[in-house]
Amino acid sequence: MTDSKLLAFTRYFIVYLMLAIYLIPLFFLFNTAMKTQTEYIISPVAIAKGLELVNFKEAWKIGSFSTFIKNSLLYTVSSTFFSIILALLAAYPIARRYVKFSDFYYILFIMSLFLPSALIPQFVLINWLGLYNTEIGYIILRTSGTGIAFLMFVGYIKSISRELDEAASIDGSGYIRFLFSILIPLIKPVLATGIMLTAIGTWNDIIGPIIYLSDASKQPITRGLFAFYGQYANNWPLLACGILIVALPLILLYMYVQRFLVSGALAGSVKL
Repeated sequence: MTDSKLLAFTRYFIVYLMLAIYLIPLFFLFNTAMKTQTEYIISPVAIAKGLELVNFKEAWKIGSFSTFIKNSLLYTVSSTFFSIILALLAAYPIARRYVKFSDFYYILFIMSLFLPSALIPQFVLINWLGLYNTEIGYIILRTSGTGIAFLMFVGYIKSISRELDEAASIDGSGYIRFLFSILIPLIKPVLATGIMLTAIGTWNDIIGPIIYLSDASKQPITRGLFAFYGQYANNWPLLACGILIVALPLILLYMYVQRFLVSGALAGSVKL
């Protein structure tokens, strides 16, 4: 009995410790955003005396975050959509072994996750195609790698009975119709997980915009936050507001898909 209580205490202690590690920095970030510059200078770690919501309005205006967020939404939604579609189209035949050398292709996809990004060849190719400093060029670059979503889709599809394929074929369902009408509803958990991970990668990307987008009007929110930090590095309340503005869309996305994330991440590792 004592051992079970100790084990339960240890589990709860670890959970609450992890929560503290994640939530305390967020609390101090929000607390800083709620202060005036004078209040922060006097006591950086003290609890804010009031809610200075005007800081968010000021940060939004002087940081031109509206333009940057529009760009980030365009890049994130477009590249995530095309990446997920490509990952699904590649994962299904490999998971079902409908193509020769499926294991070989699967290993190639795994190896690609551990290889460094080919920045120089990509830059030369984008220049040669005339897509440098264009929205479509950057979207294509972000779409070119299916990432971890492909591996999760393969593992999840392997756990789905092959009899569904045969039944759909007997009923006259075509390949594309089967994927979008039957398979996608069955893989919603892992699909949501793949969307979340892919969107995070695109939304938080800063190296790509620095290299491939020279026009400030086409740069995403991460580049805008970097420039905002350079101008207002000494104004921590405004900077904290900028960070929260950048993080808010992903937080909302997570709140929407979080019920799928755990089951999707676990289900993607059932069979490999």
